[in-house]
Amino acid sequence: MTAAVDNQSATPSLRQRLGRAGGRLRPGIGGFWRWWTQALASWLSPRLRTLFGLDHERVLLQLAGSELRLALERGDGVQDIAQLPWSAQEAARGDDLLASLLVPRVADMPRWLLLPASAGLRRRLAFPAAAAERLRDVVAFEIDRQTPFAAADVHFDARVVARSGDQIEAELVAVPRATLDAALASLGALGGTVAGVDMAGDDGAPLGINLLADARRHRRADPWRAWNWAFAALAVFALALAMWQLLANRRAAADAFADTANARARQARQVAVEKRQLVDLVEGMAFLQSTRAARPTTVEVLDELGRRLPDSTYLEKLSIEGDQILLIGQSSEASALVGQLESSKLWRSPALTGALQPDPRTHRDRFTMTAQLAIAATPGNGGKADARSQP
Repeated sequence: MTAAVDNQSATPSLRQRLGRAGGRLRPGIGGFWRWWTQALASWLSPRLRTLFGLDHERVLLQLAGSELRLALERGDGVQDIAQLPWSAQEAARGDDLLASLLVPRVADMPRWLLLPASAGLRRRLAFPAAAAERLRDVVAFEIDRQTPFAAADVHFDARVVARSGDQIEAELVAVPRATLDAALASLGALGGTVAGVDMAGDDGAPLGINLLADARRHRRADPWRAWNWAFAALAVFALALAMWQLLANRRAAADAFADTANARARQARQVAVEKRQLVDLVEGMAFLQSTRAARPTTVEVLDELGRRLPDSTYLEKLSIEGDQILLIGQSSEASALVGQLESSKLWRSPALTGALQPDPRTHRDRFTMTAQLAIAATPGNGGKADARSQP
């Protein structure tokens, strides 16, 4: 067996010094936490990222004939660390060989099986950019068309290779189930400890995918999880208590200020109410006066009609509702009434409604006519006097 592990890899990280077996100091909070830690880690040096366990390191297991090659992948690349002779006897052993052969820091890292590039098929596909959020679900529908296998016969995953505007270029990677299952079986007991299965690219570097189904991925227990939740609950309780005390102090100060201000505010409100009532009364009277002055009176309308209607015309009904004038009567010159009434400034748009109905008794035509009162747009200007002037 040959091994090559540098001193930095053998140095336990701060996270491991505080809690063995991969314990974490923080409860996971999903994608935001991962994005935030990656953004912070990008500002740190490689040594500090390794110290704090932010370098996303993993151990790659690759079978090559009768050897099991071990490699350490981290931010600065992949480094070979060991080559073990591998046989059916070694695979049948139930204990964890790597835990006894590797330093604790490396032994506690996630383990991934790395398949050779010839183990599967790779296809480049183009999709809309929106498909990147659910890329694996999208490429599942392309397996039957892009590979000679059915979706149920392969383990697959996909990755985004390039982006261009509203399009992405993705790579579908598919490995037959028999091939992947045989590779896991050849690891024996180690097969149950792998967190994922990746495949090597043309240059031998991992593609950064995970072909292993979620149900078969090994997830290491976090012994600090209960303590993390307890510390988080204690922090939340302390924060809530401090905020409650601050709120109580501010509420007491606000109550004292409100008691002082209410006495003065009551007098001000009473004065404001009386002033508002007076203003409403004055404005209401002014509105009524301006509305009355802006529209012709009924007497003016009757006088204007009496002067404009011919003697052969008499009215049976005159109605003024709002700004609508309704005339019903009989006339021997009913068809000329519109022309005789349309030049008045007291109304506008006179028109006959319905057909003229001859009355055999009076030998006149019965008519129905409507018009709109001419109401001044701005009361108080010269328009009112003009509306009441003679034609």
